[in-house]
Amino acid sequence: MIDLLLGLQWGDEGKGKIVDVLTKNYDIIARFQGGPNAGHTLIFDGNKHVLHTIPSGIFHERAINVVGNGVVIDPVIFKKELDNLAEYNIDFKTKLLISRKAHIILPTHRLLDAASEKMKGKLKIGSTLKGIGPTYMDKTGRNGLRIGDLEMSDWKDRYKALTKKHLNMIKFYDVELDFDLETLEKEFSAAVEALKELTFIDSEEYINQALSKGKSILAEGAQGSLLDIDFGTYPFVTSSNTTAAGACTGLGVAPNKIGKVFGIFKAYTTRVGSGPFPSELFDEDGARMAKVGHEFGATTGRPRRCGWLDLIALKYAVQINGVTQLMMMKGDVLSGFDTLKACTSYTYKGEDIFHFPYNIEEDNVKVNYTEFEGWQEDLTAMTASDQLPKNLNDYIAFIEDFVNVKVTVVSVGPDRKQTIMV
Repeated sequence: MIDLLLGLQWGDEGKGKIVDVLTKNYDIIARFQGGPNAGHTLIFDGNKHVLHTIPSGIFHERAINVVGNGVVIDPVIFKKELDNLAEYNIDFKTKLLISRKAHIILPTHRLLDAASEKMKGKLKIGSTLKGIGPTYMDKTGRNGLRIGDLEMSDWKDRYKALTKKHLNMIKFYDVELDFDLETLEKEFSAAVEALKELTFIDSEEYINQALSKGKSILAEGAQGSLLDIDFGTYPFVTSSNTTAAGACTGLGVAPNKIGKVFGIFKAYTTRVGSGPFPSELFDEDGARMAKVGHEFGATTGRPRRCGWLDLIALKYAVQINGVTQLMMMKGDVLSGFDTLKACTSYTYKGEDIFHFPYNIEEDNVKVNYTEFEGWQEDLTAMTASDQLPKNLNDYIAFIEDFVNVKVTVVSVGPDRKQTIMV
């Protein structure tokens, strides 16, 4: 069976840390969707690492790391990640495997992303401008280039044909866009050559053979469930399936091969970029969460919007993913609040509802809260569940009852060691 690890909110839940913590239990860590718009932060031994495409098990000597077919890869960003890890003497040739079916982000994909967002003006969706959306558009439009194409004799011809098409599309957008394609392509070409030094695999065959041999596999998701292209807050979403179903299509495994589904959520809620956010705070409490939680995007550095935990949204994410275990992150950030709140129903078009509706824009949705007593204790030095404050345990118990899934991990700080198994 293959276990899954997913974010249950709008991303930034702390998936990288938990993958790093869990990797010791697995032979293979496999990333199944998304691109370098994801930023997975790992902190251990006094060092901070931010990964964008490389799976979060890369620092463990035993684990094989697979970039699956559902991922889109920017060679330039990928090479920078490899360069940043050079000092750790990792054998990338054997420890980092890339699916031939993964799609490639071209320099012109990023230009298309910028042109599209610029044309939307005030209606922009908050893209990270990494070229993710245009790359997935080429994938579904059957125009894309894949890692396996790098091994083809006519790779350069394929590249030139798609680039020419992109440049014509950019003209169509009719916006001011300043770029030097020659410089971008030079950097891209050098990165492609570095990428070709790695091992390309038919990943669906590799993963299924590993399963048949009894290897343990953890599938690592990126972004969060509320950013799923189908089930997220569309159109303010990412361009891939971030939910459990995405692991099947992003790695080539059958649904009956899925085992445990680990769902990660913050003790409160955050969101980067545009889009509806019913429990968002605009007061001192929200500002305090942002400051204490260091709520800035790992990839973009953009400040994250903060709000109380939305249990309606969390229950929805648990449902569509089939979550079997919950992992609560950043409980330490809420230390010192006299009172906590959690959204336990919406008033939707004048009626109280307990499910996640089609539209959660503020014109349609008002949040209704349940209040809890806070805790004053500093959690960051705690190492066992029996040390956790009673009010925190009461908060956790309420969450468990509401979504009908147990919390098995409580994170009390960013470091690998600040992780309590409940």
